[in-house]
Amino acid sequence: MWAYESVFYQIYPLGFCGAPFENDGVVEPRILKVLDWIPHMKKLGINAVYFSPVFESDTHGYNTRDYRKIDSRLGTNEDFKEVCGKLHENGIRVVLDGVFNHVGRGFAQFQDVLKNREHSPYLNWFHINLGGNSNYNDGLWYEGWEGNYDLVKLNLRNEEVIRHIFDSVASWIEEFDIDGLRLDVAYCLDHDFVRRLRSFTDGKKEEFFLVGEMLHGDYNQMMNDGMLHSATNYECYKGLYSSFNSMNMFEINHSLMRQFGPENWTLYKGKHLLSFVDNHDVSRIASILTNEKHLPLIYAICFGMPGIPCVYYGSEWGAKANKSEGDPALRACFAEPVFNGLSEFISKLAEAKKNSEALNYGAFRSVVLTNKQCIFERKTDRERVLVAVNADGESYTAHFDAGCGTAVDLISGESHDFGGGSELPPYSAYFWKMEK
Repeated sequence: MWAYESVFYQIYPLGFCGAPFENDGVVEPRILKVLDWIPHMKKLGINAVYFSPVFESDTHGYNTRDYRKIDSRLGTNEDFKEVCGKLHENGIRVVLDGVFNHVGRGFAQFQDVLKNREHSPYLNWFHINLGGNSNYNDGLWYEGWEGNYDLVKLNLRNEEVIRHIFDSVASWIEEFDIDGLRLDVAYCLDHDFVRRLRSFTDGKKEEFFLVGEMLHGDYNQMMNDGMLHSATNYECYKGLYSSFNSMNMFEINHSLMRQFGPENWTLYKGKHLLSFVDNHDVSRIASILTNEKHLPLIYAICFGMPGIPCVYYGSEWGAKANKSEGDPALRACFAEPVFNGLSEFISKLAEAKKNSEALNYGAFRSVVLTNKQCIFERKTDRERVLVAVNADGESYTAHFDAGCGTAVDLISGESHDFGGGSELPPYSAYFWKMEK
């Protein structure tokens, strides 16, 4: 599938475009800003964009008002259609955020319930108790997502709700030619709904990609042949930054072995989780790592390990923001993209990943592991790549059986001779493609 051979770029449109937090209803074609960033994305090696919510909402995008209309703060449907068309012309696929667990209080069908109560034809679109009350003193109670009553939970067992969502998805495919969906809070979604969505989208567009936001537990409950193609790899997200900050590479290696190792009990062998070092919900990685020299190295592991790497806009040049500053700080508006040394390094990782069968589909095996160094193998029948990282400020000589004498580093293009051990300079990373 195309997604398994891609490098994703996440954009949070409302922040990226500098839209006001409250929906003022003023139509402004801010989404066209994406067009100016296409050359930057291509230079970075991106071939798929994941857009956080773009549809009409009350405030932050996840409280949807209208699934069929681009948020007025971003522009019109025609504006977004132009953006999707230009992305496709440049070989960049488009994945949208599918927020189907809940809607905003401004959702027309919920407003009808507030007005007409038991006489509303949409009463059973939600989980309503007319005998209760809400935090908004509505004179009725409704279920909100995890106690957030600005997010009104949908009844995904209601056929009219399902039809409304599926018709909306069909319109996105027909109007914008989207290539996939990232399902918000997928861990909350009704499993039958997800199965039906997979069947529906399979019939609408070949290789339509579904990735779900998953946090903990067994991702296989949702990521399987009948449901999601992929899931967000939050387990390895934590292991990545923690391994560098504590100088304990055993942590990320443990997660990778548990998920993808050679043992029969491995959880996700042969599957493709979405890998990331930060996103719109967490502190930017440059604000988390205690040693800035580890920044390129954490991306090297993210791109070298099994999965689909996703870069959050701005983090490719080391932008900083801490979750404690609030979500708007994480979802910044940058005047223009920056392409620096880190960006250049990520672009080389992207090209290596996209063009390597082993990095896209190869099995995982740990080769060398210390507190400050790790070398692991990615291997298919036709290609073998060793991913090597030295997180120490001192050189390290790794002694292991490489199985051959020479290799080419997919990052630098330089050849490497394994005779007498492999010296890893301070703060270095390599993708060695082994010669047969």
